[in-house]
Amino acid sequence: MAKKAPKVTKGREAVLVAGSRTPFLKSNGAYRPFMAHDLGRFAVQGLFERTGLDPALIELVVMGTVVQDPRTSNVAREIALGAQVPQRVPAFTTTLACISANVAATTCVEHIRAGQVDVALCGGTETFSDPPIRLSKNLRQALVKLQKAKGPADYLAILGQLSPKDVIPDIPSASEFSTGLTMGQGCERLARRWGVTREETDEFAARSHVLADRAWKEGLLAEEVAPVQLPPKFDTVDKDNGPRGDTTVEGLAKLKPAFDKKHGIITAGSSSFLTDGASAVLLMAEERASELGYDAKAKIKDYTYGAGDPLEELLMGPAFTIPVLLERNGLSVDDVDVWEIHEAFAAQMVANLRALKDDTFAKERLGMKKAIGEIPLEKLNVWGGSVSVGHPFGATGGRLLTTAAHRLNLSGKKYAVVAGCAAGGQGSAILLENAQL
Repeated sequence: MAKKAPKVTKGREAVLVAGSRTPFLKSNGAYRPFMAHDLGRFAVQGLFERTGLDPALIELVVMGTVVQDPRTSNVAREIALGAQVPQRVPAFTTTLACISANVAATTCVEHIRAGQVDVALCGGTETFSDPPIRLSKNLRQALVKLQKAKGPADYLAILGQLSPKDVIPDIPSASEFSTGLTMGQGCERLARRWGVTREETDEFAARSHVLADRAWKEGLLAEEVAPVQLPPKFDTVDKDNGPRGDTTVEGLAKLKPAFDKKHGIITAGSSSFLTDGASAVLLMAEERASELGYDAKAKIKDYTYGAGDPLEELLMGPAFTIPVLLERNGLSVDDVDVWEIHEAFAAQMVANLRALKDDTFAKERLGMKKAIGEIPLEKLNVWGGSVSVGHPFGATGGRLLTTAAHRLNLSGKKYAVVAGCAAGGQGSAILLENAQL
């Protein structure tokens, strides 16, 4: 039985003023010349341009990332310096897999609530076009020993202990350290457990692509994206390259399973793809935003994090955090009109939506009397999601928060929930309230 989260504590209101991100691009493409801190800098500079904010007003920078480059181990600091945030402003990096930017945001919220800062910058960045690739352990240890070698005989003795396989690079894997399974393999287990079908996953994936393409055509996502100039000719990229408006269920049905070749239901078409990109979100104390003349988009009312079995509940983060968040704020599913949930896989989404309306899951896993009920699809990820838009691990939370606040303002509705799953069987849910009401 899950331990219930404490009641909401009152403090200063933290508000979301604005958000910006780079276009999300498929890895090993146009962003290949850039490091993660470059992408983060682009997102932050785009935010400054959009808001007209003087960087000198920033008091704290927290950015998320997952695949860290040793050359920029505190990538938040490099992003801040590159974006001309004053050197006196502290900046640190956080990582909680796919919800790293969520952690960055809620960390800033707590600093604002506590009165430690009035203006904070959060978000995240990721590039998979140039991941850090290590040497094998034996070769690394041999290189350390070589630094102390005193002559040719020592060099030969040390090198003689290496085998041909020791010179093969240690390429990073997307598998869970605790279970040895990749995210895709874990999702296949989840799909079988919840009876998710191939047809359901293809339908959800096609929906994501069609909605994202429509949102771009209607100019909705363009308002959140800062164009990037690409060297060497400085051509401009100003749009995500993942969404495919011509995606159909029939077309997806022709794809072969990607993780379980014989019995699997998950394909490349129903999975989020390796993506490069960055996001930046501007948070302020409500009274400070008013003083500076900014119309806040949303109040960050509450949030919760949770964790479960990394083998059986790897991607169930939304299912065991959303009910806790709603219950302790006295809300029902019907009270929330904007839902933004990270789409790691279409099958993961179908499984979580099924669990959220399952009374047995609510009682046995969450210790609740009944399930929260069904989230209406017409309120969920209506501008597309990670399956189509893309998923730079450390940056997705910033995109979700920005889109949720944007949708709240356009709809004139009161509440939004942003949620996501993360490696290690973890999850997050954040409650936003429309600050324009």
